[in-house]
Amino acid sequence: MLGNPLIRHSDRYRSYNIRELTIGKVLAQKAERNGDKVFLTYLPDGRRYTYRDLDRASNRLANGLLANGVDAGSHVAILMENSPEQLLGFFALGKIRGVAIPINAASRGDLLRYFLVQSDATAIFIGARFLERVLALGPALAKTIRLVVVVPDGPTQPPAEQSGDWPCIDFASLMEAGDETPPPVEASFRDLAMIMYTSGTTGPSKGCSFSQARTFLWGMSHAEALGYRASDIFYVCMPLFHVSALLGSTYNALTADASVVLARGFSASRFWDEVRQSGATVGNMQGSMANILWGRPPSPDDGNHKLRMCQVSPCPEFALDFEERFKMRFVSGYGLTDYGSTHAFTLSDPISKIGSAGRTRRGIEARIVDEDDFDVPTGEVGELILRDNNPWGAGEGYYKMPEATVASMRNGWFHTGDKARIDEDGYMWFVGRSKDTIRRRGENISAFEVELVVRKHPAIEDAAAFPIRSELGEDDVAIAVVLRSGHSLGELELIKYCAAEMAYFMVPRYIRWVPDLPRTLSHKVQKFKLREETEADRSALWDRDAAGVVLAR
Repeated sequence: MLGNPLIRHSDRYRSYNIRELTIGKVLAQKAERNGDKVFLTYLPDGRRYTYRDLDRASNRLANGLLANGVDAGSHVAILMENSPEQLLGFFALGKIRGVAIPINAASRGDLLRYFLVQSDATAIFIGARFLERVLALGPALAKTIRLVVVVPDGPTQPPAEQSGDWPCIDFASLMEAGDETPPPVEASFRDLAMIMYTSGTTGPSKGCSFSQARTFLWGMSHAEALGYRASDIFYVCMPLFHVSALLGSTYNALTADASVVLARGFSASRFWDEVRQSGATVGNMQGSMANILWGRPPSPDDGNHKLRMCQVSPCPEFALDFEERFKMRFVSGYGLTDYGSTHAFTLSDPISKIGSAGRTRRGIEARIVDEDDFDVPTGEVGELILRDNNPWGAGEGYYKMPEATVASMRNGWFHTGDKARIDEDGYMWFVGRSKDTIRRRGENISAFEVELVVRKHPAIEDAAAFPIRSELGEDDVAIAVVLRSGHSLGELELIKYCAAEMAYFMVPRYIRWVPDLPRTLSHKVQKFKLREETEADRSALWDRDAAGVVLAR
C-alpha cells in the first residue's frame, strides 16, 4: 500500500508493500487517490487521460482481451510507436496476468520472427502501419499468433476482419467488447509481467524477465535516488519499447503521483518547444540526443522552460556548458535491462563528479574485478560486477535461457561485461563496453545480429560488424565483408538487402570489402584491428550517407 505522502521522499518509496505491486492494485489505488488529476497528455493530438480514465480504460481493454480469447497469462507482443493505446496495452495485460513483450518498432524480417517465436507470443498489438511486416512472416506463424490487435496509426487504418491467415481485430472493437469493472483475474507481484529484449551481444538477443513488482521497483529506484515529486511533469519522447521511457519514466511517474506528457518520438526541432508548452519539469536524454540539441543554433528561449533536471546517459563532455545555456541540471546513472539501475549521479553530488555514473543506490553493491573476479586497486579499470540486495529488485534472468542466466551470475555477482573504475570517493566512471555491441544514437546494436543477417546473403562468405566514430558522438555501424569466390555484390544491393531484414538503425553506414578477416590463432575475429585500420584510413570505406541513401523507418 502507499506510504504517507507527507513523510520524507526516500522513506515514502521504502514504505511500499512489495506484495501490493501489481498493475491492477497500483492503478486502482492511484485512481482512488488522484482521481481527476491528469496523468497522461499525448502531444500529437492533445488527448488527456486522468488517473481514473486510465484505470477504467485498461479495465475495458483487459476484459475485451479475455472476451476475444486472450487468456490470463498469455504472452502478447507490442509493436507500436508511442501512443496512449500502447500504454493501455501494457496496463491491460498486467491486469490479466498477461506478459507484455515490447518490440522495437524498427524490427522486421528474421529478427521480428525471432522475437515473436522466442517469447512464445500468442497475440500482438500492432500499429496499423507495421501490419505488413507481420503479414510478411507467413502463414506458419499465423497459426501461433491467434489474435492481432491493430491500432490506427495516423492515416493508416486497421482492416475490418482478417488479413489472409492472420486473425485481426481493430482496437476500437476490442475496447467495445469489455466493460469498466476490474477483470476477474488475480495477479501476484511475482507473476512474469514483461520480457524485454537486450540488443544481443555475443549471441541472439536475450529476453530479460520482469515480474509485476519489478516493473514498478525500477522507476521507484529512480524516484528515490533522484528526488522526483508528485508535482513533476515527465516529458517522454523516447520510445516506450525501451526500459528507460516505459519503466524509468512512465511507471516512475505513476508511482510518484506525477504526470507524463508523451511525444511520438524525439525531434530536435520540437524538443524545447514541447518541453516549454507542456510545462515539463523532468526529462530524459539517451545516446546522441544531447549532442544533437547542443549543436543547434542558440536561441533567446533556450532557458525559457520549467525543466529542472534531465537524466542523461552518457553524460556529454560539454555537460556544464549545456546546463548553463539551457538553465537546467543533468542527473545521470548506470543500469542494465538485464539487472537493474544500480548507480545515480544526483543534484546533491559535487560538480567535480559530473560525467560519472554516480554512487551505488540503496541496497546495491558494486566491485571492479579482473578476469578472474579478484578486486583491482581503487581507481583501476576492470569489469563492473553487481549485487542487488533489495527484494525483487534485481534481474530475474533470461527467458528460456537458463545457461545464460547462470553464466551471468558467476561467483554470486552479476557480470556486466562493462569496463569501469570506481574512484576513492565511490563514484563509478564508465570506460567502455567489453561486450560485442555498438552504441548508435541511443540504440545498443548487436554486432552478432547484424553479421547473422549479412552472412545469409548468397554472395557473402563472411562478415564482421564493428563501430566507427560518428560525428554526432557515439558510433556508426561499419561492416567488413568477404565475398564468395566468383560472386559480386554492389553496395546499394547490400544495403537494400539489409534494410529488408533488420531494423533501420542496424543497417551499416559503412561497407568495407576485404579478402579475409583478421583472426587470432583460435579463429576469433580481431575487430579491434578492423577498427584501428579503418579509423586510420577511411578511404577504403563506402559511406551510405555520402551516397545519399535514405532508409525508411
